[in-house]
Amino acid sequence: MNELQTEIAELKSFIADLKADRAATKEKEKREAWTKYVSLTIVIVAVIAAVAAQWSGKYGSQVMLSQTQASDQWAFYEAKSIKQHLDETTLMQLAQTADANNPQVTDQIKKLKETVARYDKEKAEIKVRAEALEKKRDNAGKHGGKMGLAVSIFTIAIATASICTVTKKKPLWFAAMIFAAIAVTEMCLA
Repeated sequence: MNELQTEIAELKSFIADLKADRAATKEKEKREAWTKYVSLTIVIVAVIAAVAAQWSGKYGSQVMLSQTQASDQWAFYEAKSIKQHLDETTLMQLAQTADANNPQVTDQIKKLKETVARYDKEKAEIKVRAEALEKKRDNAGKHGGKMGLAVSIFTIAIATASICTVTKKKPLWFAAMIFAAIAVTEMCLA
């Protein structure tokens, strides 16, 4: 009978230990339940950071495209300038060497003057388009820079929150949320 009571006592002790372990595990889970929110926060911040990275890339592409188009317009402007200069040189030579009473020369001089005037008008239009493209490029660069900064700050927020889950230090989570709020603000101001 003694043996039975000993086994019952051991069984009761084992059950008490099991209950104590279970209670300790529940208490630990209760104390660390906030880490689930940290994990969820990391996912949300990562998604927003991905959106900011996409926008940053869009602005980067817009900068390159606008710069290329502006360069093309300036090259077109230079081509018109060269043609205009050639026509002006021809016009001066005709005016100095040709017979002013010859109707063919007069017609040619008139056409060259019209062409030179047309080049001035075309160059003015091209210049306006090139400057508009440069302005578009500059605006996209400004926005892209702000988005790039937001992505960097989001990365810091994610890293801080990740360290928080490992170290179980709640203040790091709050710091990560502050970084994320700063990044969102930067993103909205872009």
